[in-house]
Parts: sequence; structure tokens; C-alpha cells
Amino acid sequence: MALLELVDICKEYQQGKEPVPVLKNINLTVEQGDYIAIMGPSGSGKTTLMNIIGCLDVQTSGTYLLKGQDLKNMTDDQLAEVRNRHIGFVFQNFHLLPKLNARDNVALPLLYADVPLKERRQRAEEALKAVGLEERMDFFPNQLSGGQCQRIAIARAMVGKPELLLADEPTGALDTKSGNQIMDIFRRLSQEGMTILMITHEPDIAKCANVTYHIRDGELRTREGGGSDG
Repeated sequence: MALLELVDICKEYQQGKEPVPVLKNINLTVEQGDYIAIMGPSGSGKTTLMNIIGCLDVQTSGTYLLKGQDLKNMTDDQLAEVRNRHIGFVFQNFHLLPKLNARDNVALPLLYADVPLKERRQRAEEALKAVGLEERMDFFPNQLSGGQCQRIAIARAMVGKPELLLADEPTGALDTKSGNQIMDIFRRLSQEGMTILMITHEPDIAKCANVTYHIRDGELRTREGGGSDG
């Protein structure tokens, strides 16, 4: 069984009385352990597609199966539960809480999952060690570089042990060296069996994935092999 399957996914938004199509009959199957990049210009629909896969938005029509379960008619609370149990998110701008240190930022998803305090701290520390920030656990976001903040965001995405990691332009706010460090972490996570779906506009970043899809005008048009060792 595929980890996720999109079948004829369409998304429209209302602009006045006129529906504006954003996604057009998207079909995509992601198996456990896949490392996929999706590329596309601004306005192509890639972020909308990511939001639907991440249960942050719902398609207008079509079927989205996650681990064989149809998510179409779930309530907001049910979708939030799916996100918390199965999906980790990494965003371009980190979305760290400035008044929490690195450890507490990473532990936050576990708080929402009612994990006991001692276990939250232990798992957060393990995740920070995995991204090489064991010496920065008590630092706050304003005391850290952009690359370090993104590594904290990756640790936060990993801490709940999700089946799927979604990354939206994860290197977009970083310099080249920091971006390469983030890609090294993603490469290791992929080798360890995590499923990664990444949006990027940078060809060099997309080459890190095993497969690259291109989206344009709301259509998933092409597919090509990536270079997971590059």
C-alpha cells in the first residue's frame, strides 16, 4: 500500500462569482521511503498542493488517500490529529517561537500529543543531537543563525516520528553553505527510510531528491530521476 495517493485532485478558489482553478487533475503516488522534489514557478500551484498533502487545505474534488484512508470528509479536528500523528513540516521561515529555547521549540508537537514532560524533553534532546545541535539546546532563536534555526525546525518535524516529512523551500532563506548542511540532513533521513516531499525552485536542491516532478499552471507535467548522492 502506498503511503499517500492523489487521484484527480482539483482545487478551485472563488474570485467574485468566478471559480479560479489552481490544481488540475493531479495524480501522484508516494511510496514509503521516497524522496521527491516538486519544482514550479511562482503561482504554479505547488504550495497549494503541499497544503493539501499536509492536511492544511482540502481539495475541491478528487481523492486523497493517506495510508489507505480517504481524508476528504474529515473535520478540522480530525485533520489536525492526522497532521500531528503522521506528518512533519519544515518551512522556509522556520516558524520557531521566539520565547522558547531550542529544546522547547522541538518538544512543542509532543505537548499537543499529550506526551509526558520527561519524555518530551528526552525526545527533543535526541532530535537536536541528530541535527548536530546538542550544544545549543538552551539557546533561543534570536541567538542562532538561520541554518541553525532551520536545523531546529527539522528536529521539531522529526520529533514525533512522522511517516512523511513535508519541506516547503527549506533552503530558501539560507546561504549556500547552510543550505548544503540542510540537504545533508535530508539525505541522511532519506537513507534511514523517512519519506520526504520537498518543494523548491532551486535545481541544485531538487537534484538531492530521487525523483523530481514539475508543476506548471496547476498541472503535474513531467517526472525525472534525481541525484540522491549529489
